[in-house]
Amino acid sequence: MNLVHRHRLQLVGLLLALLGWVLTGTCNYLPDWKNLNLDLNVLELWTMGLWQTCVVQDGGGMQCKVFDSFLDLPLEFRVSRILVSTSNGLGLLSLLVSSLGMDCLKVVEPEQKVKKQLLLLGVVLLWVSAVLALIPVSWVAHTVVQEFWDEAILDIVPRWEIGDALFSGWFGGFFIILGGSLLLSTVCSSADH
Repeated sequence: MNLVHRHRLQLVGLLLALLGWVLTGTCNYLPDWKNLNLDLNVLELWTMGLWQTCVVQDGGGMQCKVFDSFLDLPLEFRVSRILVSTSNGLGLLSLLVSSLGMDCLKVVEPEQKVKKQLLLLGVVLLWVSAVLALIPVSWVAHTVVQEFWDEAILDIVPRWEIGDALFSGWFGGFFIILGGSLLLSTVCSSADH
């Protein structure tokens, strides 16, 4: 692979990973991991996120309340807070490490072996970051689906549904994995140089 093509592939990989990191960060703070629309009052939509719960009214108003206690949250939300926040921090670190290992940046000494090791470390950290984001998002979605189809709950009882934040987390994790894979392909293709 020629040098110009490798530079472009590294840049695309880093930008995809950056987009994924932004999406998982957004997922962390969006208040709509779960949505509840009451048939009795169609003018209100209840949403629940990792940090707060909100009521969105049809007239455009939104009132949110931060959770009083970490221990009052369901287990999947407690674990999700920790894992997604860790994913965001690790994602930022991995983006910094990956950018230091790119061929187009002359930040570290010109020895190619050090840059390859930095890029490889960045890729591994990116993949760990993606997994740490995908696990809690998928877990919460699984729990919502399980509760939605639970036959022990009466049909007249309103049920939570999957919120938009989960899609942000899934797409973010996918983009991080894709960006890391592109960066890894440049490390492997430059093994002979």
